[in-house]
Amino acid sequence: MHHGYEEPVYLISVVAKVLTIHPQTLRQYEREGLVIPSRTDGKMRLYSQRDIDRIKMIQRLTRDLGVNLAGVDIIMQLKERIDEYEVLIESLRTEVSGLSKKNTQTKNPLVKHKNSYEIILFGE
Repeated sequence: MHHGYEEPVYLISVVAKVLTIHPQTLRQYEREGLVIPSRTDGKMRLYSQRDIDRIKMIQRLTRDLGVNLAGVDIIMQLKERIDEYEVLIESLRTEVSGLSKKNTQTKNPLVKHKNSYEIILFGE
């Protein structure tokens, strides 16, 4: 049986055993807002593969690098922001590439490159 990356299927006991982590630690991560598992109707926690990968990253930061949970929270937020920016940059690259191809035919480059010192010395 194959589950999607986002699909919540793993019980806390399974995650704890697989990652050799105490269930209480997983509950603490949830209290801190670092991992938010889904809940069954009976209020049992269910973790997705995405949640498990997130917990692995938290373990690397805390166990291997000695980062505290406040630091982990900041690092995770920055990582999410960087991921969003990378997606945005890629879509802008595609857009600029498409526009550049159109403007190449009219011999009018879309982006004029200037060295930073030219802008500083001579203005725009």
